[in-house]
This record gives sequence, structure tokens and C-alpha cells, in this order.
Amino acid sequence: MKTTELQGSWLDRADVIRPLASLGARTLGTPRKLVTPAGRVLRSTPVFDTYWRFAAARQGIFMRRMEGADPPWTTDSILAAYRFTNPYRASDRTTQYLIRHVLYEGSQTPEEVFFRAFLFRMFNKIETWEELASQIGDLTWDRFNPRFYQRILDRRILSGKRLYSGAYIIPSPPLGSRRKHLNQLRLLQMMMRDDISERIRSAKSLSEVFRILRSYPSMGDFLSFQFTIDLNYSEMLNFSESDFVVAGPGARDGIRKCFADLGGAGLEEVIETVTRMADEEFARLGLTFDTLWGRRLQLVDHQNLFCEIDKYARLAHPTQTGGSLRRRLKRKYRPNPAPLPQWYPPKWKLRVPQRQSAWL
Repeated sequence: MKTTELQGSWLDRADVIRPLASLGARTLGTPRKLVTPAGRVLRSTPVFDTYWRFAAARQGIFMRRMEGADPPWTTDSILAAYRFTNPYRASDRTTQYLIRHVLYEGSQTPEEVFFRAFLFRMFNKIETWEELASQIGDLTWDRFNPRFYQRILDRRILSGKRLYSGAYIIPSPPLGSRRKHLNQLRLLQMMMRDDISERIRSAKSLSEVFRILRSYPSMGDFLSFQFTIDLNYSEMLNFSESDFVVAGPGARDGIRKCFADLGGAGLEEVIETVTRMADEEFARLGLTFDTLWGRRLQLVDHQNLFCEIDKYARLAHPTQTGGSLRRRLKRKYRPNPAPLPQWYPPKWKLRVPQRQSAWL
């Protein structure tokens, strides 16, 4: 890794300069060989060290915000200028809203939990969910009328408001309408009539939940996996997040930037290997990683981190290419002053401090 690649970035951070100095320039970015449990050898690139530094720095920002510190929370020019998700998937604003206000508010029957969760992630936008709720009241399967929902959403579009966020968008299923949101409502209706909630509740593993979701139109591998994790936050399921992972397109590109050779290992095998060695890698680089109040990074979190390092490396390691040819970052960071106290699934038994920043 050339020093010029990091000018104005990691080298500006005192908490990163110290471990770099202790390791020495010769060690920094030296290709390493990592062995998976199946015996396959992974050969790293300089981006792999940055992967761990990024994880520690991004989580450090989150924790400083939690402590009530005012911005700026970092001197890293890339982290300060662009938007990156939290290392823990469950900590991000939209997922926090899903957990607290969608999964755990309202009836806790599997049928109603699934209905609310899918309806929310269909648009993945808090404002769309709240507009539906303001017009309809409780959003429940037993009162579901696709045409009524459609009219509300049509009015939102005509008023110039967006229905969708930029993440986790379910493509329009081929269910007879030219309007994407009506086809998605029909997909939800199809799932509910198939008694999908009961089949998911009876599943024996996360991978079985994934296969059930994957069998429906427009539910590709990545979306099915992400929604599987959403449902596992609820009381409907209680599997370990260490049981199953699916690499999305962004994670695929991040993995290809972190490793010059996978030795025949699959993407999921790489994620599983990196997850197991996290403590060792943070220690190797002299980094302190603040866990989520004792909860370690899970497979889904490392999948997410590979996606984020793909974006970060476009600026920190511009000569290190992965599968994607993208070179720029589009989403600028803009602080959101709306308070959002952190709230996690009660079954995790996390002791979240009471004092929380309004900048979360």
C-alpha cells in the first residue's frame, strides 16, 4: 500500500497512526495467506487491512454518537464526507425503526408480524410506512385491501413524494399491473394466502426460511436473505445469525478487493472465515473494536462490511479494483438531527446506555 493512497484519510486519524507505526510500513498491506476451515487458501490485498480499520473506525463513530458527543466524530476525510452504514446492520436508522415500530408494535402473531415486516421492507422508507398508517390506522392483514393501499400510494406519488428508499428494493413482480407498487401489494397478498408465516415459523433453520422466501417472484438471493434476517429479529424466529449468510453484489465486490485469490472458496465461505478470525485480526492491527455492548459482529454484519469497504476503497485504494468498475461515491453524508434511541430485540438482552445522542 502506498502512503499516497491514504493521504488525508486514515493517516489523519491518531487512533490509526498508532497501530500503523507499531506494525511498521513493511507490515502494512503485506499480502497474507488465510486458510478457511475447508482448507482453501485466501491471498489478501492491502484492502484487507483497511477492512478492519474501517470496521473499527466506523463503529467508533457510532459509539461517540451514542455517548452524546457533538460532530464531527472523525477526522477521516472519507468517512466525514460520505455515507456509510454502521458495522452492525441492526444499528442503522431504518432497521432500528423496523425492529422497534414494525416488528414489536402491534399483534405478535406470526401472521401479523410477517405482514407488517414485508409491507415495510417493500418500500423500506419510514415516511411511506407512516403515511399508510396515518390514513389506514393499524396496518394489519385482516384489514388488508390492496386497492385501498394503492390509492394512498398513488396520491403520494402525485404529490411528488418518494415511495421507496435506495436500498433493498423488491423488483416489480409480474402480477398484472403496470404499477410497481400494486404488483408488490399483490405479491404480499399472494404470500399471505399461501400461509407463508406459518411455514416460516415452522422452519428448522435460517436457510430454510431463505428458501421459502426465495420461491416467490422477484425475491432474489440477496433480498430473501436480508428479509430472513429481518424476521429473525422478531419473536417469530430465534436462530443464530452465525448459521447462514448470503453475499450480495456489494459484498462480492468488496471481497474481490480484499482478496487477490480465493483459492476456490465461495463467497459465503470467505465471510464465514473472516467472521471467525475477527478478534485475531483486530489484535494483529492493534485495533480496539467496540462491540455492540457485548454482541460480536455476526455473519450478516461482515457481509455488510464487505459491501461498505467496496465503497470506501474506491477512494482509499483507487487502483485496487474488484468486480465493479464504479470509481465514485454518490451518497454524501448529511447528519440527521432527528432522535432515534437505539432499541434492539429484547431476546438479545443488550444493556444499552440510557444517554443517547440526538444525532443517531
